[in-house]
Amino acid sequence: MGLSSRSAVAIHALTMLARWGDRSLTSAEIAESLASNPVLVRRVLGGLRDADLVWSTEGRGGGWSLARPPREITLYDAYTAVETGPILSRHAHPPSAECEVGRHIQALLEVEFQDAERAMEERLGRTTIAHLLRQVLAAEREFAVRNH
Repeated sequence: MGLSSRSAVAIHALTMLARWGDRSLTSAEIAESLASNPVLVRRVLGGLRDADLVWSTEGRGGGWSLARPPREITLYDAYTAVETGPILSRHAHPPSAECEVGRHIQALLEVEFQDAERAMEERLGRTTIAHLLRQVLAAEREFAVRNH
C-alpha cells in the first residue's frame, strides 16, 4: 500500500494536542490547522485513540487530549497507529519467471526495502512529539522576530 498522508495528519494532531496540552481540542480545531476535513481528522484520531495515544471526552467542553506525555510518544508510535502494511510498495503481481530480472528482482528488492523500512522506523522512533513541539515553538519565535 505504501505511506499515506495519515501519518502526517496524526503527527500534526499530536503536536497540536501537545501545544495546547492544558485543554482539549475538537476535531474541527485540529482540522482547521490542517486545512483539512474534520471527518478525516476524526478517522485519524480514532486510530490514535485505538493505540492509546489520545483520548476523547464527549459533550460540552469535550474534545481530544494526549493520553501520554509528549516526551513518551514517538513519531513511530504515530506512524504505526494509523498506517497499515509495508512502507514501500511491492510488485502488485509476480514478475515473469522467464526473464532473468523478473526471476530475481522480488527477492533482491525485498532485502533493500526491508532495510530501508527498518531505517525509517529507527529514525522515527528517535523523535518524540515533545521534540517536534520544541522545534515548532523555536520556528515560531524566529517567525515572530522576522515579522516585527
